Amino acid sequence: MKRKPAGQRSMALTADLVAKVDRIEPDPGPEPGTSEHTDAEFDDLVEQLLVEYQPETLWVFAYGSLIWNPEFVHVEQRPATAQGWHRSFCLKLTRWRGTRDLPALMLALDRGGSCNGIVYRLPAEDHFGQLGQLLRREIDANPPTNVPRWIKVGTKEGPLIALAFVAAPDGRAYAGRQPLEQVADTLARAAGHWGSSAQYLFRTVGKLEESGIRDRNLWHIQDLVARQIIASTGGADPA
Repeated sequence: MKRKPAGQRSMALTADLVAKVDRIEPDPGPEPGTSEHTDAEFDDLVEQLLVEYQPETLWVFAYGSLIWNPEFVHVEQRPATAQGWHRSFCLKLTRWRGTRDLPALMLALDRGGSCNGIVYRLPAEDHFGQLGQLLRREIDANPPTNVPRWIKVGTKEGPLIALAFVAAPDGRAYAGRQPLEQVADTLARAAGHWGSSAQYLFRTVGKLEESGIRDRNLWHIQDLVARQIIASTGGADPA
């Protein structure tokens, strides 16, 4: 693990604070008007991706939970930057880490700015199967709002084309840009059958920090979430 430079603050959001709000809620299932993709539909989505671009080397750009829970085999990783996209809590979830009564927010790539993340090189064999596994992990609702897209990313070794998951602004789960205070209020309270949104934030920011990536907005959000949890549950205020 990388050491923090002298004088750099530690995260205000801690595992102990997350534990105060972590819980499991019943899974309400797909929202009315949506369904889950069938295997045939996932196969069709993969075929469409491979018609758009058939990579000799398959790279995946990770900016959120794929960094701390990739669930795929990779043979190389590099720091990378996606220009024209930024990391944003712009997807509304009514399951997984939220409910119908208290929807969660999840990260996606949204238009504008830039995003520092990690690009993973996957094994050379069975790109069809690997893409199918990724889509099944990242896409739940049908029609989806978190959609796969080939994007250009920059690395020290040169530019690459990588698969990323971006927000469709016309998708029904698109929450748009919200004030950071509003995002923090949601993340401090929402939970679903996969656990709490605070846990998702804690793991994401922690892994980004471990990887040498400081996202200014996420850093501010984790501080706000820590203070909200303390205010609602009691405890010491972070320094």
